[in-house]
Amino acid sequence: MATLDSLSLFTGLGLSEPKARETLKNAALSAQLREAATQAQETLGPTVDKATGTLLYGLASRLRDPRRLSFLVSYIASKKICTEPQLSAALEYVRTHPLDPINTVDFERECGVGVMVTPEQIEEAVETAVNRHRSQLLGERYHFNMGLLMGEARAVLKWADGRTIKHEVDMQVAKARPEAADWRTAKDVVENGEAASQALSLMEQLRGEALKFHKPGENYKTPGYVTTPHTMDLLKQHLEITGGQVRTRFPPEPNGILHIGHAKAINFNFGYAKANNGICFLRFDDTNPEKEEAKFFSAICDMVAWLGYTPYKVTYASDYFDQLYAWAVELIRRGRAYVCHQPGEELKGHNPPPSPWRERPAEESLLLFEAMRRGKFAEGEATLRMKLVMEDGKMDPVAYRVKYTAHHRTGDTWCIYPTYDYTHCLCDSIEHITHSLCTKEFQARRSSYFWLCNALDVYCPVQWEYGRLNLHYAVVSKRKILQLVAAGAVRDWDDPRLFTLTALRRRGFPPEAINTFCARVGVTVAQATMEPHLLEACVRDVLNDTAPRAMAVLESLPVIITNFPAAKSLYIQVPNFPADETKGFHQVPFGPTVFIERTDFKEEPEPGYKRLAWGQPVGLRHTGYIIELQCVVKGPSGCVESLEVTCRRADSGEKPKAFIHWVSQPLTCEIRLYERLFQHKNPEDPAEVPGGFLSDLNPASLHVVEAALVDCSVALAKPFDKFQFERLGYFSVDPDSLQGQLVFNRTVTLKEDPGKV
Repeated sequence: MATLDSLSLFTGLGLSEPKARETLKNAALSAQLREAATQAQETLGPTVDKATGTLLYGLASRLRDPRRLSFLVSYIASKKICTEPQLSAALEYVRTHPLDPINTVDFERECGVGVMVTPEQIEEAVETAVNRHRSQLLGERYHFNMGLLMGEARAVLKWADGRTIKHEVDMQVAKARPEAADWRTAKDVVENGEAASQALSLMEQLRGEALKFHKPGENYKTPGYVTTPHTMDLLKQHLEITGGQVRTRFPPEPNGILHIGHAKAINFNFGYAKANNGICFLRFDDTNPEKEEAKFFSAICDMVAWLGYTPYKVTYASDYFDQLYAWAVELIRRGRAYVCHQPGEELKGHNPPPSPWRERPAEESLLLFEAMRRGKFAEGEATLRMKLVMEDGKMDPVAYRVKYTAHHRTGDTWCIYPTYDYTHCLCDSIEHITHSLCTKEFQARRSSYFWLCNALDVYCPVQWEYGRLNLHYAVVSKRKILQLVAAGAVRDWDDPRLFTLTALRRRGFPPEAINTFCARVGVTVAQATMEPHLLEACVRDVLNDTAPRAMAVLESLPVIITNFPAAKSLYIQVPNFPADETKGFHQVPFGPTVFIERTDFKEEPEPGYKRLAWGQPVGLRHTGYIIELQCVVKGPSGCVESLEVTCRRADSGEKPKAFIHWVSQPLTCEIRLYERLFQHKNPEDPAEVPGGFLSDLNPASLHVVEAALVDCSVALAKPFDKFQFERLGYFSVDPDSLQGQLVFNRTVTLKEDPGKV
C-alpha cells in the first residue's frame, strides 16, 4: 500500500509512471522526494503543479545535505524559487555554506529570489546580442555559433528561464537571417497565413522544378555535404544496393499522437518518394523507452494509412541496436568518443563546462562502456559522448545513456540506449536513405549527422531541412496536450477541438482535405503558421462532393399542419446531392406534425426577416408545400410551445421568400458544436497571453445539444460517416454513438453567404 501511495504521490508531481517506478527503486531518493512532496503539500494543498513538481524532483535528486531539505522546499512551495537556474544556485549555496544558521538575506541575493524576468527584458537582451553579432550571423549563416547569443543573453539575465531565451533567440535569428531560396513556385506563395488559390498540388510541386534535390548517388553535389577519401566508393556501393532508387523515411517518436504538422511531414516524405517512383520507410525512433506506449505505435500506423500512404516497410531504431552498439565501440577505438561522468545538469544549456574525461584513453573508455552495458553504473553516472562541436555551439553530444527501463521490443536486454543525435543518421545509413527530410529545428544537427557517418566510414545520406507547419489558435506540443487533458479542458488526445490527426479524424475532417491543405501550404524553408479557416476551406471542398445531405433541427419548434393533404404520412424523395441527382435519393417521412428550427419563426420579425411570421408563409424544403401561420400556442410562462399552420401546394400561388428545413418522425440524437479552443491566435506566446495557454481557453469551445432531431435517413450511420445537415453545416458520426443513440460532431459550418439573411 505504501508503494502505491508513493507512486500516486510521485505521478502527482508530474513524473511519468515509469519514471516514478524507477524512482521508487532508489530508496534514498524516493524517501527524500516523498518528504519534499509532503512538506510542499502543507503549503500548496494536495495538488502540486508540474513545474513545482519538477523542481522538487530536482531538489530531491541533487541535494546532498538532508538538513537543508525543509529550508529549500519552503522556497519552492512559496514560488520564491521557480526556475532551474535559481534551484541550481540554491543547491550550490547550501553546499558551500554548511554551517548553521543560513544567512537568508545573503542566500536570497545569491540565488535570485524575488527577481522577476519579463518577456520584454528577454526580448531586449536577445535583440542586443543579435545586433552585436549581426554581420557575423549573416556571414556565417548556419555555421554561426548560436551558443554565443544564448550565453550573452544569459549573462545579462542570469535568472531567466533558458528555454524562453532559446525560443526568443530562434525567433529573432529567423527574422534577422534571410532564408535560402524558396523551394516553391511563384504561384505558391504564402503571405500573412494565406495560401495562394492557384497553388500547385503537392505531386506537381515535387515532380516539377520546385525542389532542386540531388539525384541518388550524387550526394556530393549538395552544398555543405562533407566528403572523405571513402565517399565515392561508399556512394558506388549505395547505388549497387538501391539501383538508384529514391528512398525517404518518416521517423516519428512513439511517445504521442501525430498532429497537423506531422501531416505535412508524412505528405512530404511519402509524396516525394511516390513522385519519383521511390520508396518510403515508416521508422519508429524508439530509443526512449520511458515515454513509449503501445497505443502510440498503433495510432501512428493508423494515421499514416488514414492519410492514404503505405510504407515500403515498418522499421524500428531498436532493430539496429546491436549494430549501433558495435559502431559505438568502433567510435571509441577510433578516438572519436569517450565515457564521461559529468552530471546531467552540467550538460544542459549551450555552454556546459568541458568534460575532464574528454582525453580519456580509448582502452579505458572501452572497458567503461562495456561496464555501462552490463549495468555497473546507475542512471546519470556515465554517458558516452562524441567528440564534436555542433552548429549551435553544443559540444560533445551524448551518444548513449544509462536507463533501467524495459523496452517494448527488446525487454531487459539493454540498460543503455542511444540518443537521437547518434541513432538517426546511422539508421538512415543502414536503410540507404537518399533524402533525409527534417524540419528546420534539426538544422543544428546537420554537422553531427555528416560527422558521425564519416567518422565511421559508412554511407552518408543528405539531410534537407524544411519549415514546420503550425496553425493559429492551436497547441500541438505533447506535453501541453497532456496538460490540457489533466486540466479537463479536453477529453483526450482525440478531442475534436485539438489538431492531432486522431482529433481531426474524430471531428470528421477527410484525409483528402488534410493532404490538399498540406499541398496548398507547400514545401517552404521558412516556418508557416496558417489560419485554421484555410484548412476548413479544404474540408468543405471535399465534403461538398462526398457528404450526402440530410435534415436536422437543433432547437426544435413543433408545427401542426391542420389541413395535412393525406390521411397518413407521405414519403418524400430527397436527393443525396441536390446538384447531382445521379448520386441517388433517400426517403424521409412527411406527416401532419413537423419540427422546424425555433429561429425560423418570429412573432415580431425585424425588417428583412424572410422566414415564418404572421402574413409571411415559407416553403418546406423538398416537399413542394408552403405553410402559413394560423395560430401560436403558448405555455403558462408565455413561451411559444407550438404553431398551427395550413399548407398549400407551392405551384398554386405566389412563391415564398424562403424555404426552410424540417424533420418529421425524427430520431433524437446528441450534437456537439465546436468552436476554437483558444481565444488568441498565439496562445503559447507570453506577450499575447501572459497567463499561459491554459488561461486562454475559450469557455464556449463546446456546446452540446442533447436532444437534437435528425431525419431517419441517417439511422444506420456508422462512426465517421459524414453528412451535410442542410443549412447547418457538415457533421460526422462520433465513435461514442450507440445503436439508436447517435452522436454527431459538427465538422465545419457551411460557407458564409454575404447575401443570406
